[in-house]
Amino acid sequence: MRERLTAGGSQRMGREELLSLPVSIDLETSNRALSLGRSKGYELAKRGQYPCKVLRLGNAYRVVTADLLELLGLAA
Repeated sequence: MRERLTAGGSQRMGREELLSLPVSIDLETSNRALSLGRSKGYELAKRGQYPCKVLRLGNAYRVVTADLLELLGLAA
């Protein structure tokens, strides 16, 4: 099976990889799962419009994996 590439050139995440993610992930990983570019993902997070729950921890953004999986239709 061929992997699809996002605009940034990184491979799209497969089902197994998504289901093996830790409880929370960085915004870059979530952007990859959603096929969002880096700039667009950070822009949405800063505006509070990211498609799933984002936590701001100091200067870092973390995404709750359960919310991401639910958005993608992979929730248990």
